[in-house]
This record gives sequence, C-alpha cells and structure tokens, in this order.
Amino acid sequence: MSLTFIAPPLQQINSEIARHAGVDLYVLRLDLMHPWVNGNKWFKLKYNLLEAKEKNFTTLLTFGGAYSNHIYATAAAGNLFGFRTIGVIRGEERLPLNPTLSFAVQQGMQLVYLSREMYRQRNTPKLEEYLQQRFGEVFIIPEGGSNLNGVRGCTEIIDRAIITFDRICVACGTATTLAGIALSLHEGQRAIAFPVLKNGAFLAQEIESLLTNYLASGLPAPYTSPASWELVCDYHFGGYAKMNNDLLFFSQQFTKEHGVPLDYVYTAKMFYGVMDLLKQGFFCKGDRLLLVHTGGLQGNVGMEERLQRFSKI
Repeated sequence: MSLTFIAPPLQQINSEIARHAGVDLYVLRLDLMHPWVNGNKWFKLKYNLLEAKEKNFTTLLTFGGAYSNHIYATAAAGNLFGFRTIGVIRGEERLPLNPTLSFAVQQGMQLVYLSREMYRQRNTPKLEEYLQQRFGEVFIIPEGGSNLNGVRGCTEIIDRAIITFDRICVACGTATTLAGIALSLHEGQRAIAFPVLKNGAFLAQEIESLLTNYLASGLPAPYTSPASWELVCDYHFGGYAKMNNDLLFFSQQFTKEHGVPLDYVYTAKMFYGVMDLLKQGFFCKGDRLLLVHTGGLQGNVGMEERLQRFSKI
C-alpha cells in the first residue's frame, strides 16, 4: 500500500524577529505533501491503514467533529485505498452539510451522528460494542488517530527534515504527534508542544502515557527513550477552535510575508507562540528551530463566518 505525495519542503523563514534573537527558523511543510491526506494526518493514519489491510478489514470507522481534519483525511485515504468508511460525528446533523462533511460524503464516507453525551463514551468498550453490533466487523480508529499506530507514524515525521535541529515545535491536540516526535529525536534535541486547548497542562499525563505504552508495546522506535519535551500552554486563544483579532491579523501577515498559509485551529497558534517567545528571548542564540506545519488548512473554510465577523471589527 502506498500513497503518492511530494517530499515536504523545508522552508527557511527570513524573519527580523528570528535574526534579532539569533535563531535560524525553518518550517517543515507537511501541508504540501498531498492535496487531501496531508500534514500529520497521513502519518497518524499510515499504520492504522496497514493494520486494517493486513487483517482483511474492509471498513474503517472513526470519530470527529463537524469540521474535523481527521474525518476529512480518513474519508480521502479510505477512498484512495479501497476501504468503506464510516464517520461518527459529534452532535446533531445540520443541513446543508458544511464543506468538510460534504467532502467526506463525496469520498464515500457514511456519516453517523451521536449526541454529545453519547459521543463522550467513544473510547469505552460499551460504545465500541454498540458500533460493532450496528455496523459489523469494522476497524476502529480513535478520534484524531490517537493510538499507538498513530504514534508510530509520527516517529517518521522528522525523517522528512534533511538537517538537524535543536528545538522542534508543534501544535498539540491529542498529543500523538508530540509523542511520536519525542521518540524520534536524539539526546540534546528538545520537542516543544503548544496545546490548542484551554488548560492544556493535562496533556502532560497523556503524553507520558502514550510514551510509556508505546515503548512497552515492542513497536519500532528510532531511540529507546524519548527526548526531552515540554508544553507551552499560553497560546490557546481561549480554547479549541477559538480565536481573536490578534491571531487573525498575525496569521494573515505571516502568510503575506513568508508565503506559508496557517490554519487557525492549530498551526497559527503555534507559530504565534514561537514568534512571541523569540521576542522574549526564550530560545538560545544559535538555536536552529524547526516548526512542523501539521496541515489542516481545509478547516479554515469552516471558519469563514467567524473570520468575516472579525474582519468587520
């Protein structure tokens, strides 16, 4: 099983802020790998799809919100590789479908809606049994691809960078990507994650659990212990999918100056945080920083009304 994608370019950012801080700044453009299955989503899905194929499953079932990048990518990947796909969507159906769910349906995904109360049980054996009874033998991928297969795929992300970096920065939702990256760095490198959820410090426990379980699983890892990592929790802008004029203006200006489009849910918050920390002298002079662009640009379409409202303020 293979997917044709371009090697993600490594783009240097010529920023006065970075020069003043004495730091070299690069972006790993995972957003350019494939038009539909890009960013960290391909890496999270890769080994889930391989396991499903090896075990002769014909149907993938996964979870997400109405604007989920994961739903979007799973629908596309399933179509590309000949799987039937079922998307379990949080909340009630709203018609007409938004662009994310419309795309998923176009790719052949069957949408199933669960109440928010029932959706919160998505990781429980009870709901899994209910779904298996309703849909038969399906290969279940957790929301966001957040399992050990997802971590395994994410250990391969930094292989795409052709030079060595001191600090690797990434936006953080489920912590799967951060865990995979931490397992792929050598001693002396450090991973820095920017949670996009409010009060994101709780993710530290999730990360430790993912790392512990992965190393105990016997799955391959570039190193026998993870590199050091930290969470920077001050740039969530109010919580998941929340934003304000500062973030909007920053994202638009960054795209204009450097030609790198940012998604408002994940990468814009991380990039904003990095540039702010550079001004504060957070990084050491001489550091070489890599910012991982995790894709998700399709989600910007779903925020059009909010963006239009902000632009009038």
